[in-house]
Amino acid sequence: MSRRLSATAPCARAIHVALAVLALGMASHARADDDVEGANTLLGAGVQRMPAWLGSRDHRNQPVPYIQAELPWHITLSTLDGLTVDLIHGEQWRGGLYGNYMWGRDHDELGPRLGGIVDSLSPRINGGGYLEYQATTRLNLGATLSHDTQGAGAYLNVYGDYDLPAIGYLNHSIQLQWQGMNGPAMRRFFGLTPSQAARLGVMPWSPGAGGQQIAFEYDAYMPTSVHTGIALAINDTRLLGDAADSPLVRRFGSANQVTTTLAFVYRF
Repeated sequence: MSRRLSATAPCARAIHVALAVLALGMASHARADDDVEGANTLLGAGVQRMPAWLGSRDHRNQPVPYIQAELPWHITLSTLDGLTVDLIHGEQWRGGLYGNYMWGRDHDELGPRLGGIVDSLSPRINGGGYLEYQATTRLNLGATLSHDTQGAGAYLNVYGDYDLPAIGYLNHSIQLQWQGMNGPAMRRFFGLTPSQAARLGVMPWSPGAGGQQIAFEYDAYMPTSVHTGIALAINDTRLLGDAADSPLVRRFGSANQVTTTLAFVYRF
């Protein structure tokens, strides 16, 4: 299942946190009793091709680790989907704590036209909760609600995951996701002050809360041996509302955002 936020992907600090949490979870597995589920872990490395910044028409290639770990104590850790801790773990309902990481943007990523005028943004960690319902053996419906741990941004993410029938050894799934942001988050990513707008020759922009994106994702895993395989994720996103109408996007970027991740992984 995928709970990815619109600017989410691992970077150096997030990787260190993820690996530390993974190590802690594996250590706890050694102490787990018979009632706690064992670990199911994929570790690997790959490349992610992603927009240079949220709303950009340009892309960049980013080396990334790949972690997908179902740890003891009902903890799940993923470099794609974030961290969850299940507090509700019934047959159909699951819910609990949720955390994820959002990319920012720096001067180089903004490029020569926007760099130095549009604000650079530091990455942020989001924390909150999630609730998920397993409607059928293949279909999951869920939502996450999270808030910046060091900021005012808030995010609502509603999604549905469907596991497609396997094709030989290929396991794959699709997801449809809608995300909304509050006013501070929308203005952080898509707003322009009067002085910034004047220097760029566009209108100032102060977006409010509302729908920010809708996304379709395809995820696949093809084993190459008992313990190894190739993981693929393709995410096609369309910005919505005030996000798509921002002069940053309309004049200097694109409302269509595609992110692709390809990794070689080892299964424990």
